[in-house]
Amino acid sequence: MSLSVFDLFKVGIGPSSSHTVGPMRAAYLFATRLRGAGTLARVAGVRCELFGSLGATGHGHGSVKAVVLGLAGEQPHLVDPVAAEPAVRAAREEGRLVLLGEHKIAFAVDDDIVLHRRRRLDFHSNGMVFEAFDGQGNTVERREYYSVGGGFVLDEDEAGRPVLVEDATPVPHPFRTGEELLAITRRTGLPVSGVMMANERVRRTEREVREGLLHIWSVMRECVDRGTGAEGVLPGGLRVRRRAGELRTRLEAGGGEGDALAALEWVTLFALAVNEENAAGGRVVTAPTNGAAGIVPAVLHYAQAFLPDFGDEEVVRFLLTAGAVGILFKENASISGAEVGCQGEVGSACSMAAAGLAEVIGGSPEQVENAAEIGLEHNLGLTCDPVGGLVQIPCIERNAVASVKAITAARMAVYGDGRHHVTLDKAITTMRQTGADMKDKYKETARGGLALNVVEC
Repeated sequence: MSLSVFDLFKVGIGPSSSHTVGPMRAAYLFATRLRGAGTLARVAGVRCELFGSLGATGHGHGSVKAVVLGLAGEQPHLVDPVAAEPAVRAAREEGRLVLLGEHKIAFAVDDDIVLHRRRRLDFHSNGMVFEAFDGQGNTVERREYYSVGGGFVLDEDEAGRPVLVEDATPVPHPFRTGEELLAITRRTGLPVSGVMMANERVRRTEREVREGLLHIWSVMRECVDRGTGAEGVLPGGLRVRRRAGELRTRLEAGGGEGDALAALEWVTLFALAVNEENAAGGRVVTAPTNGAAGIVPAVLHYAQAFLPDFGDEEVVRFLLTAGAVGILFKENASISGAEVGCQGEVGSACSMAAAGLAEVIGGSPEQVENAAEIGLEHNLGLTCDPVGGLVQIPCIERNAVASVKAITAARMAVYGDGRHHVTLDKAITTMRQTGADMKDKYKETARGGLALNVVEC
């Protein structure tokens, strides 16, 4: 196994893991590469070109802002979302940028960051080229980077490797497929979460793993609290109104009293809160991406609110199990909307959340795998067609619907015996093949589907 649960769940800012978190990481990597080579002081200017989906929807996804912040030395898990916009505005107005907070250069935000709407690099749709120049216009450094989904970034040297995140650390229970994972659980008697914990302990102590996952959970809870406390409209021009706060007020006033399905209203609230906060550029957890960031937190909040005796131990087991399933997607298909459509984002998140919930409500490893398969199977073919290139319509509501679907998948699987016709591995293979067949206009370019047919007002 080359991936950790902490590769799947990362703290960042909205609105997109591939279009905001990824470009910020790439810009930061490029700037630190200059410093590491001892050439930072020679740099008089930097130019960044964004290709493919990044170029097509970069403005709506905050990619320009992300590049500026990354070059300035900000990192997605540390940047202050409140201070980000003023910092970018100051750079634009002054025509200056301080690389890594150390070296000032001339920088025209709107000229030195170029978005190519209809050009792409060969390896991946989310391609970037950074180039630094000296005072005579000579190239000091040029580097290609690729944002491959979920905040993962590869440089040009890594792009051809078969494994996205290489880690030579041996783990006790390596797996690449769902079948291999189930075989391990049968051989060891461990639940899926137990297999993951054993692997995680190679890199961290068990206490560090638990503390890290509970920190992820705290960030998710804080995101829901912020999302349900905010009002007004989301940025970007569509004037999409924030609904989570109003829905919370109604539910707390007893709006669902006597309704057998009232719990689902809360699930909707949790998901809306996260994805409205993401759309506003707030702090979220990639789970496994920003565009699908509301599903795992919504199902976790559901479990905390409506399951008996749900505490920290169950949170850890939930996230470890969800992470195991996320690894299968990352290793065998994609979690990038620009590569396989929204089935790779919402589909994988729904599958992960269903698996996590199935384990904590008593599911066997076979039932957990069944829940994950159900969660994915009924998102196959889902396109990524953001209206106006913003992570708002249909993304926000799509997270709410998928959260309910994940709960249904988990309960359906646990009430069964784990036997089913379509395996998770086959469903993931189908998702990869469907993504390859899908036209590019349906893969985060805002040139097809709802993005084409909904008139922007």
